[in-house]
Amino acid sequence: MSQSDQSDSPTKDADKQPVVVKKYANRRLYNTESSSYITLDTLADMVRGGRDFVVYDAKTSEDITRSVLTQIIVEEESKGRAMLPTGFLRQLIGFYGDSMQNVVPKYLEQAMSAFARQQEQVSKAMQQTMGPFLPPGLEEVRRNNIAMMERAMGLFTPFLPGDAKHDTQADALEDEVTALRAEVESLRRQLAEATGRK
Repeated sequence: MSQSDQSDSPTKDADKQPVVVKKYANRRLYNTESSSYITLDTLADMVRGGRDFVVYDAKTSEDITRSVLTQIIVEEESKGRAMLPTGFLRQLIGFYGDSMQNVVPKYLEQAMSAFARQQEQVSKAMQQTMGPFLPPGLEEVRRNNIAMMERAMGLFTPFLPGDAKHDTQADALEDEVTALRAEVESLRRQLAEATGRK
């Protein structure tokens, strides 16, 4: 799949109805759209591709999407793709049963949405700064690193009201871009030195 195809697919997929997935007692997942059994990895790929889905218990018809998404995160973490710091997980667990429990989900959702709106600016800045200097094989590595950084940053946006929150987010983004530019300048020098030695 080309880069343009990848960038088009989330938009096209977002226009589609959510895929209905049924989970059976034997833990198997059945995609009703493709009439086939799938795995948690398949669902993770659907999330990355921007395709929405809902998961129902095949016996009770209960919506179990949230627990399946949690399972996907546990699977990803167990594969050595750890992204959630231990401290963050402890804090999150501490909120269960706390008076803040009802606030936290909305806050995390808003923080992720705000970051999703900002990530395009970060990606463009990285592309403009680093793109011309990367050998073709490193482009995929660059995209993966940016995606990982974006996912991690989305979880830790400051909890501030109104304009103060937006100002802090903008400042944090500007600081991040400045830091990235400094890192890119260092990479440029290293690349120039490596090229000079060949």
